[in-house]
Amino acid sequence: MSETIVQKFGGTSLGSVERIDAVAEIIKKASKKNKIAVVVSAMSGETNRLIDLANSFGNNPDKREFDALVSTGETISSALLSMALHSKGIKARSFSASQIAIRTTSSYSKAKILDVDAKKILDVLENDTIPIITGFQGITEGGDITTLGRGGSDTTAVAIAAQINANRCDIYTDVDGIFTTDPDIVSNAKKLDSITMEEMLELAGQGAKVVQTRAVEFANKYHVPVRVLSSFNDGSGTLISLKDESMENALVSGIASQKDQVKFTLHSVGDIPGTAFKILGPISEAEVEVDVIVQNVSIDGKTDFTFTVSNEDQEIVKKILSNIKDEINYKELIINPDIAKVSLVGAGMRSQSGVASKAFKALSENDVNIQIICTSEIKITMVIKEEEVEKAINVLHEEFELDK
Repeated sequence: MSETIVQKFGGTSLGSVERIDAVAEIIKKASKKNKIAVVVSAMSGETNRLIDLANSFGNNPDKREFDALVSTGETISSALLSMALHSKGIKARSFSASQIAIRTTSSYSKAKILDVDAKKILDVLENDTIPIITGFQGITEGGDITTLGRGGSDTTAVAIAAQINANRCDIYTDVDGIFTTDPDIVSNAKKLDSITMEEMLELAGQGAKVVQTRAVEFANKYHVPVRVLSSFNDGSGTLISLKDESMENALVSGIASQKDQVKFTLHSVGDIPGTAFKILGPISEAEVEVDVIVQNVSIDGKTDFTFTVSNEDQEIVKKILSNIKDEINYKELIINPDIAKVSLVGAGMRSQSGVASKAFKALSENDVNIQIICTSEIKITMVIKEEEVEKAINVLHEEFELDK
């Protein structure tokens, strides 16, 4: 029985005319048995080239015009891929976000998808034509072009899959699937055949760059199975499943890391109700994502309040904290950009103890100092020096025998 599958191809998969032709062959093969809708990123390096062009007129270009510019990379990819399919006798049509009515919020460069015109896509599929849709971009109610942030094409693909009730969303990359950790850091990292949606949410949120976090959130919310696989090599990739099929959950499924982090500490702030909201409220309103949050034990009515954000948000957070200094009345603001996060993720942590102590012992024996610890049911996140990230990952990967 024919299925409906959304295929998403990233920039490296579309990095040249030869690569686009190879992707067209993948689509052609899949379309023999299934109805296929395709979402594309810009060709490898194209978005960075457009960003450099924008910065020719200053480091802070108008946000509306910036999104209008950088979104053109996906438009080029969709048209070229459609042409490649035509050359192989396959009916295909390229579509921009505006043509498919991918409506978003008006937060330029960080827009969130509100709705997708499923009927338009389904009508194209019913006409035995493959829609080639631009990822990464959307359109506001007023008709302005927006972009969804780095990796936004993943989110576009999963959102479309959800709206057209696709059986699965296949995300094609330049790697063979999802690994226990970054193979560039640990040479014997193991490819996972499957991973739960819950585990993938934690790994993506803590820095695993294979799939954008918001894409996994969409998949989880709308129950869309996702498969991550390579457009360069044959293989089944890794299935991100909606439920755990295994008899027993792995104690640790993977290790993720993030280096582009900065730690803010408000020293000697009043330990009174409402203080945390007064600090984090304005930061949230600026659409800055705060991750690790720690408040120390109060001494004489004063405490230290620490949190981490992405390095790209450092300047806006500094400005916000400066603006609220008189209201919060903190003694000193300490900023540390030389930190990183390393996270252990595994559904087995929920039912088995000793993971934290085992991890802390291994890092201690290898002289890796932990600055902050943050845990959830299936995750342990440790903030350490940035220069020690690769060492920490290798130690933990070996300690938990993730290569086996």
